[in-house]
Amino acid sequence: MNKSYEVEYCNLELRFDRRQIQNLIRDLIHEGYSLYWSETDAHFLISIRTGRKLVKLRFQRIRSRYKIVGDYTIKDEKLSELIEKLINDTRGHAVVKRIKDRQIVIESIMFGEIIRLVEVSGMEHKIIYQRKPFVTTEEMIQAFQSKRAEERAAVLRLELDYELSVLHEALTNECEPDILASKERLASLRVEMLQLEL
Repeated sequence: MNKSYEVEYCNLELRFDRRQIQNLIRDLIHEGYSLYWSETDAHFLISIRTGRKLVKLRFQRIRSRYKIVGDYTIKDEKLSELIEKLINDTRGHAVVKRIKDRQIVIESIMFGEIIRLVEVSGMEHKIIYQRKPFVTTEEMIQAFQSKRAEERAAVLRLELDYELSVLHEALTNECEPDILASKERLASLRVEMLQLEL
């Protein structure tokens, strides 16, 4: 029987301040990991030895904050627990795939909370949990009568401006993954803006 343990972290959207990265380093050392870190003007890199493997966590500097970049496959249970604590503490977004004994459990996480849990065995997909939006009739009436669409449109313009500045920074640094992520975010903001203008 295969008792392998593997967790894959994809589409990570976690933002940190320097203190949170220092706390992560402290927790890793406390757990007994051998590690080293380096820093440039654009990135902060933590290299963690787990048995024979070396896991490199890359954090991109965005002004005075940091954002984790890349997808990670972790085969160490303690390390995956620390990364999940990080996702929870930063109220981040991620897709977590747990692979164990030829079965995959996929967790979609938004703002540090699981919103969807899917179990995959062979060709079968089974939704174990999905958070349902709970909207009452009164809330729908209030939504139609409110000026939230106009307010959201104003906020959306600010988000578009910010994302354009992020894209500009990524283009200046020639960082292809960030360029693609920013373009995707801009495309979704554009769709939302078009929906609000209808």
